[in-house]
Amino acid sequence: MMNKNVDVQKRNIEKKENASMVVATFIKYFAYIVIFFGFLWFLVQYVFPLFQN
Repeated sequence: MMNKNVDVQKRNIEKKENASMVVATFIKYFAYIVIFFGFLWFLVQYVFPLFQN
C-alpha cells in the first residue's frame, strides 16, 4: 500500500469592497451622466437652432 502525503492548500478569497465607496462611485458616475445629458439637451435646445435658417 502506498502512502501519499498531499498538502492541500486552502484559499479564502474575501471581497474587500467598502459599501460606502461603491455608493460614492455610483453617485459620481450618475452625476457625470446627468451632466452629459444636460449638455446634450442644451445643445439641442439652444445651439442647434441657431444654425437653422
